[in-house]
Amino acid sequence: MFQLGPAEWQAIGVTVRLCLYTTVILLVLATPLAWWLAQGRSTVRIVVQAIVALPLVLPPTVLGFYLLIVLGPRGLVGETLENIGLRHLAFSFEGILVASVIYSLPFAVQPLTEAFRTLGRRPVEVASSLGAGFWDRFFTVILPLTRGGFLVAATLTFAHTLGEFGVILMLGGSIPGETKVLSVLIYDHAEAMNYGAAHSLSLMLLVFSFVTLFVVYSINRRFEVVRL
Repeated sequence: MFQLGPAEWQAIGVTVRLCLYTTVILLVLATPLAWWLAQGRSTVRIVVQAIVALPLVLPPTVLGFYLLIVLGPRGLVGETLENIGLRHLAFSFEGILVASVIYSLPFAVQPLTEAFRTLGRRPVEVASSLGAGFWDRFFTVILPLTRGGFLVAATLTFAHTLGEFGVILMLGGSIPGETKVLSVLIYDHAEAMNYGAAHSLSLMLLVFSFVTLFVVYSINRRFEVVRL
């Protein structure tokens, strides 16, 4: 039976760290964006929605290639960082974190947008009429009534980040302890014809993916029942 070795544990550590950081960052960034998108259906909002959803249809290698160009030493961001004495972001954990945030953006924004639309404006307007400030309205009205959307967004973001491959490989390569996540390690094992190790890690991710989807559907069903 395949035993997890130092390389596997190292990849698990990088993967978990990437997933956690991406989830936290996206919950912070996606919340105001999703709230704004939920407040109307203007042309500008439709354009922004289309941009946010691009990673759903864009091949990961395409996104990874352009991020490599932009974040690399000759790209706009990478060259700017080097000019101020910092390192460019290609082939670094920070680089794949940026890529992960962009690639997983729709998995955080879309559930939150739907949750905010379902909430409507009435509860917030009532709280505002009673003198509640912005943060009071958010933590006592919006967050409790849309917690299902936040749970789905966090779960999907974490799970999607766990399975990222093309974007990570294009921008980060396969650097142990830095950019080698589980999906890349599985590829390395398969390329080396170490099918036992590749199978064990793949099975682990398969089980986790099923559990994640089960949790998401359970959350949706629970809050649909509550709304009824």
